[in-house]
Amino acid sequence: MFKAYIGGPIYAALGNHDSVPTNLESPHSIDRNGPLGQQFSWHYDHISKLWEHYGWIDNATQTQASLHYGGYSIGHPLGLRIITINTDFWYQANIFAFLHADNPDYSGIFSFLVEELQKAEDEGQRVWIMGHVPTGWQGQNALPGGSDAFYQIIERYSPHVIANVFFGHTHEGTNNGTLQTAYDALVAAWTGPSLTPLTNLNSGYRLYEVDTGTWEIFEAYTYYADVNTFTTLNGTGPVFQLEYSTREAYSPAADWPEGEPLNATFWHRVTEAMEKDKGLVSLFNTYQGKSSIRSPNCTSDACAAGKICYIRSGSTALGRACPQGFGSVQSPYTGVNF
Repeated sequence: MFKAYIGGPIYAALGNHDSVPTNLESPHSIDRNGPLGQQFSWHYDHISKLWEHYGWIDNATQTQASLHYGGYSIGHPLGLRIITINTDFWYQANIFAFLHADNPDYSGIFSFLVEELQKAEDEGQRVWIMGHVPTGWQGQNALPGGSDAFYQIIERYSPHVIANVFFGHTHEGTNNGTLQTAYDALVAAWTGPSLTPLTNLNSGYRLYEVDTGTWEIFEAYTYYADVNTFTTLNGTGPVFQLEYSTREAYSPAADWPEGEPLNATFWHRVTEAMEKDKGLVSLFNTYQGKSSIRSPNCTSDACAAGKICYIRSGSTALGRACPQGFGSVQSPYTGVNF
């Protein structure tokens, strides 16, 4: 359906619900290429061949995706390099990620990422990295070792190579943190909203306006469908409408120039504005839930401090140092924060 409606190239990154059983991926080397290490190979082979079959990737990319746990590196026709990685190897719900946890690159996924980033640097290409499970936010999703390794890679190749990072998983429509040094915000990690209205959220998606010279994002439009109205639609399905423009929502408070991209520095300026105006945090919280009537409010000083800290936290260590308890909307069936 995506291919039919979009028409252009489609690039996929595997998530924790894309495996059977869910959440689980094991490195090939976990038992020296024995049956345990190969037990998920069928998954990577199958999904990559489906991508090739439907024209999403070519045969060479399919071979690469099959080898690298569904991750691959591919050139966009306009010059951007897109690198997708399997983030289950740092996901805390993947029990296989705890084996050999002293070596966060036991799967080899980070070696693959570095090799591709180095090629991009050598060739003067800009890169978008796409994954599913975020490394930061409140620090409850990614294991510390994998998150730290990724953070170091981001620091090495940003911002001259890596233009943006994209995550999913939380189902929310927010920015998921600025990956930064002690002095500079390096790159923004965007978290796309989900069509799935899981965890008491509305259904949503996002469109980006991109400068195809620098591959910086200049505008982001988030659309949503109000789940509370679905029963009155007489079977026509969800009706989507514009929820907000990122630039219009945050640029005035951040005093951000019209001709500048919505980069990591922009988001850091937004958090500085939030420290002065708690109403901006409340607005962010509304958009985080895609304007869901079930989203808890965020009007207390403690919640505001937590949200601001999460936005600035691109790693598990930074996220866990933030005030806890304000990370996401609670799941209706587990009672835990995602």
